[in-house]
Amino acid sequence: MRERPTRQQTLAFAVHLFTASGAVFGLLALIAAVEGNWPLMFTWLGAALFVDGIDGSIARKVRVVEVLPRWSGETLDLVVDYLTYVLVPAFAVATGGLMPTWMAVPASAAILLTSALYFADTNMKTEDKYFQGFPAVWNVVVFYFFLVPLHPLVTALIIAALSVGTFLPIKFVHPFRVLRMRLVTIALLALWAVLAVVAVLEGLRPGLWVTGGLCALALYFLLFGVIASRRRAA
Repeated sequence: MRERPTRQQTLAFAVHLFTASGAVFGLLALIAAVEGNWPLMFTWLGAALFVDGIDGSIARKVRVVEVLPRWSGETLDLVVDYLTYVLVPAFAVATGGLMPTWMAVPASAAILLTSALYFADTNMKTEDKYFQGFPAVWNVVVFYFFLVPLHPLVTALIIAALSVGTFLPIKFVHPFRVLRMRLVTIALLALWAVLAVVAVLEGLRPGLWVTGGLCALALYFLLFGVIASRRRAA
């Protein structure tokens, strides 16, 4: 007779379902993208990002790995992340009018290919918990493309640079794992989330202070990794 799952196992499985709900948000984001409703797309991608931001802490609290080893939370997380961080944003690049089709399709292909390889990289994180190489957060990058319209060539060059950066020994901060200045980083991440919500509510055409704040925060996270990389090289 098959044993009934324990309360801890049921709770652990609920955490897996919570993580998997990000895939549902990814589907809703894709539907919005097909309709050309970019603010709604980013609303659903934001919901998926929220789930991804807290599910790991919940999983560790519930001891999912020990209680329910049959399902790999790490693999599940990667599957959902590829959908919401990569596939939907790549579709937005291909169809969002950011550049001509002859540029957009190869750019989207670069996003898909390099991200797939990055997600398969067993060395994607350093010993001090940084991401090594650009961590395929294309949902955030494409958000900025819609927030701050650029010349198509500039957009294509940024995508090319970040695609190459996927394979370079450059550090990118993990806001919740990197110990150095973690409280400051988390506080700035929270501020970024608030400004991003305002931008989406205003149809991706917010006031200058919102756009400027989001760009300044992006610069902080970028420079944090650059400085950490230089420190390691030294």
